[in-house]
Amino acid sequence: MAKPTVKAVLLSPQRELGAKPLLVVGPSLGTSTVLWTETAALLGDEYDVIGWDLPGHGISPAATEGFDVAELADAVVDLVDSVVPGARFHYAGVSLGGATGLQLGIKHGDRLRSLSVQCSGAKLGTPEGWLERAETVRKLGTPVMIQGSAERWFAKGFMDRQPEISSRLLHALRDADRFSYSFCCEALAALDVREQLGSITVPTQAIAGVEDTVAPPSVAEKIVSGVRAGGTFAVAEALDGVGHLAPAEAPAVVAGLMRNFMKENGL
Repeated sequence: MAKPTVKAVLLSPQRELGAKPLLVVGPSLGTSTVLWTETAALLGDEYDVIGWDLPGHGISPAATEGFDVAELADAVVDLVDSVVPGARFHYAGVSLGGATGLQLGIKHGDRLRSLSVQCSGAKLGTPEGWLERAETVRKLGTPVMIQGSAERWFAKGFMDRQPEISSRLLHALRDADRFSYSFCCEALAALDVREQLGSITVPTQAIAGVEDTVAPPSVAEKIVSGVRAGGTFAVAEALDGVGHLAPAEAPAVVAGLMRNFMKENGL
């Protein structure tokens, strides 16, 4: 397997990097850094916020072969080193981006200051379900996923209340490279770090949407239990009226929770 390449988008105001603490934010499958635009804007005065796109999504190049979630974590560290070499950083990620955060905690804990895992888990779905989706998208392309994703991603009524952001996110899904999306599905099929959570030594926050059918609050609680078992501080937060894309659905709430957590627990 070749390590995937991910590209970054600066989501905070233009200024010399390094004066403010660095916050790196990661995406959910099928989305782009658009997912973080509003939350990052609320944190951008206090943090340098860099978002990254999954392979074949947003501005990241398409993948030509498979990879696993641990290799995505390696790619994020390489990305940070290309921007601010050797920097320690806060990390927050949603779904696949959150699972990448768990792998960062397991493999690259010395680089992290805090970890916020959102709408995600140490294992998500079933291998069979992910492999079936990979095959479907390989054959038919990402537009086949739009209706189902719209139902999974957003709490009831969100698309009516916020048509612009939901439309931009669904456009990111439509425009994603079908093969890269399928490789991401295969990476999720192989993901299971439940037994390794106790090795995470960085303070960890797990945020879940009460209306999320993919990674409900019970899954966030399992992350917290696993991390606490190793003696590390971890806390779970459940958000009412939120589905699977918390930073897009409740940016002010998510920004507030992240800000407090980073200030109180950032090493």
